[in-house]
Amino acid sequence: MRYANDPEGRRLPVKLDTTTNGEYAPIPLGPEHHLAQALAHAQAGANAHKLALSRRGFLVSACGAASTLLAMNAAYARAGKTGGWFEVHREAALDLQLARSSVDGNEFIFDVQGHFVNPTGAWLKRLPPGARPFAGFAGDARCAPHRGPGELDVLNCIGPQQFVKDVFMDSDTDLMVLSFVPSTREGEPLTIEEAAATAQIVERLNGTHRLLLHGRVNPNQPGDLEGMDELAGRYRISAWKTYTQWGPGDTGGFYMDDAPGIALIEKARKLGIRNIAIHKGLSFGPKSYQHSTCVDIGRVAKRYPDVNFLIYHSGFVADKPEGPYDPKRSDGIDALVTSLLENGVKPNSNVYGELGSTWRLAMRDPDTAAHTVGKLVKYCGEDNVLWGTDSIWYGSPQDQIQAFRTFQISPAWRDKYGYAEMTPKLRAKIFGLNALRIYPIEPEVVKTHVKQDKLALEREEYRERPDPAFVTYGPKTRRELLGLMSWGS
Repeated sequence: MRYANDPEGRRLPVKLDTTTNGEYAPIPLGPEHHLAQALAHAQAGANAHKLALSRRGFLVSACGAASTLLAMNAAYARAGKTGGWFEVHREAALDLQLARSSVDGNEFIFDVQGHFVNPTGAWLKRLPPGARPFAGFAGDARCAPHRGPGELDVLNCIGPQQFVKDVFMDSDTDLMVLSFVPSTREGEPLTIEEAAATAQIVERLNGTHRLLLHGRVNPNQPGDLEGMDELAGRYRISAWKTYTQWGPGDTGGFYMDDAPGIALIEKARKLGIRNIAIHKGLSFGPKSYQHSTCVDIGRVAKRYPDVNFLIYHSGFVADKPEGPYDPKRSDGIDALVTSLLENGVKPNSNVYGELGSTWRLAMRDPDTAAHTVGKLVKYCGEDNVLWGTDSIWYGSPQDQIQAFRTFQISPAWRDKYGYAEMTPKLRAKIFGLNALRIYPIEPEVVKTHVKQDKLALEREEYRERPDPAFVTYGPKTRRELLGLMSWGS
């Protein structure tokens, strides 16, 4: 088979790199990651030869993903990281049936945090002369299919068509919620225009059941609270998205039990859309750091038991590893746990921990991964952990799905810290069943549409000859991040 993407097989199916979603600085790879990559590349060549496949053909197969996860296991174990591992049979690298039994699955996958950029939106008109957003990182080989004569053609690599391919063709994702970034009302590229771009995607998908929308609300800037009525009335808003660490100009952030937060909650209740997705963790910088912690979550959850608080990123701090619960720690997942405990908010009530970017970062460190998932399941509840990936910034989320599908917390740590075993039932809940409890999806959508609609048929046909890109699109260096922030909100 001839491949349009990476025909020589230089890219691994599980992407270990420094890519960020634009909300935290790139984190350099450690020695264990470089070792994992070296082992995976070496095994790819040797295993492809044994199976009489091209290198690219091997890496695209389930054996390629299994081989890469096994290389990560070996490298992490050599670094003394044994709190968890990817449960893949040793022979899976050479046995397609064993590989598929590990990395493939049929779970219902509902990703509650996705993004893309409108490559033709009016927001482009507000750019300063000569500005080329994303050109520093989206214009190289990662975006080769979208190169063109126009300076901004590279934006198509994170636009709606590439989004459909990466998310719905090259991954097992069934449904996704499109989320938004913080912005001023004047500089906002991601509400009404995003909805218009979404409509184009929905038209291709032959239905309205694959994508849901957040309504972005910054209650600490004029006009946003009033704008909630229009969002609720004109668009099928499934939840409100807010950033407590953001404020227009130099106003700073807010806590959810400050006046702006309370006003948002009360307005959401009045409009009957009682899911509030709150960005916590992945701090934008020192100025807003205090408002990025979860200290306020238990307080508002206790005060408003009829509202679902969806904690996006779960308070995770990108450059700090997660350890056993420490009540003295004032940030990270521990701050969320402390806030719940101090306010008597029990597991499986109205606070949900979400894994967008969090799992992408945690899967680089099996100890952090074990503590992250273990604590969220223990304190938020097995019914209250939500799957999210923050794609398209990280390319197709399939590698995140495969890593989570195979991840297991060590028995010793389960006994020591009271963490749950990662069973198929628990994974199925996190992958999608938990989100069904709070997002407005009709039962026949899950039972019928996701198996028989136009997209399902397209995906089945495509996977006879798949050609995934195995690339990420977000900034990979501090310079690229600063370039993004210079024109962004």
